[in-house]
Parts: sequence; C-alpha cells; structure tokens
Amino acid sequence: MARYTGAVCKLCRREGQKLFLKGERCYSDKCALARRAYAPGQHGQNRKKVSEYGIQLRAKQKTKRFYGVLEGQFAHYFELATKMDGQAGENLLKLLESRLDNVVYRMGLATSRAEARQMVRHGHFTLNGHKANIPSILLKAGDVIEAKGTDKVKAMAEINASKPVAKWLEINKETLVGKVIELPSREDIDLDVEEHLIVELYSK
Repeated sequence: MARYTGAVCKLCRREGQKLFLKGERCYSDKCALARRAYAPGQHGQNRKKVSEYGIQLRAKQKTKRFYGVLEGQFAHYFELATKMDGQAGENLLKLLESRLDNVVYRMGLATSRAEARQMVRHGHFTLNGHKANIPSILLKAGDVIEAKGTDKVKAMAEINASKPVAKWLEINKETLVGKVIELPSREDIDLDVEEHLIVELYSK
C-alpha cells in the first residue's frame, strides 16, 4: 500500500498552517510550524508571487494532506463526486469525511488521522460486525463501528474523552461502539478548505 513516509511536519510548513497530522504534538510548543513558520527548503523564507493555478494547487494539496490520501485516490474521489447529485466540491469533502479512518478519528478514538489509519490497518475495529482493516472504506448512514476492546483503543478514547465528537456521529465511550447517524453536511466539516478551488483546478 503506497503512503507518504516523509516528515509530516514539513507538510504543515509547506501549507503555512497546522494540518494537525501529529495529534497532541500539534497543540504543544514542539510544533514545527510554531518554531519555523515558513516553507521547508533553502528557499522557504523567500516570498513568491503565487499564480491562480498555484492557489488552486495549494488548495488541493492541503486537502489531500488533511485526509492523508495520495494523488490517485484523491482524483478517484473527485471523479465519484462529480457523478453525485449536488455540488462536486461538497460531495468530495463528504466522501473524504466518510472514510473509515476519518470516522474513527472524528469519534475520538485516535489523536490523528494517521494514527486512526494505523489502528484500522492493525484490525482494531469491526464494521457492522465484520472485520474491517481497510482505512479507505466509505461508510454510510447506519453503519456501526466497534472497537475490539484492545488496550490501545481504550487509551486513545480516554485521551480524547474531552474532545467533542462530530455531531453526525455518535459513540459510547464505555463500550467503544459508534454509529454513523448521517453523512455530514458542509457546515459539519470544520476544516479550512476551499473546495471550489479544487473544482476549478480539475476543470482546466
């Protein structure tokens, strides 16, 4: 399975904002962006004029990095989004939000999407009573996720107990059973994403 294996803090610095890719570290003084608030590389501190295409590209790259998906996956999700009813940009975000690893993160069972993805790959969860170890599974309303009661999942749930759960989801932190109540609307997605720029980029 292809995945990004480089330093994730460089991704935040490249986008010029926190993408919260390392969980608790992103909220501490150890955050790389707090220490060096400029792009990585020897020319990172140089100011550059960004073209219209550059602005659109950065919007796409930032969204990819929020959710931890690669170029081919992202393009596939956009193709699916264009075939759905409604606006393609909003549909794209709904698809990305409905990924199993993102739902585990949104339920507070992991401190980051990368951690949620790893836990799913290691078989810590079931989906509707069946084994689920593929992070990219797209969930729908009514789907039930249950942790297998491992110590790691319980520990993560305790760490994130004070963090709010997305309102389109519900979870019992005692039994570690969660459910997708409905798919999220655009208002439910709290990420700094300009999806219309992504649509413009792919429309060229």
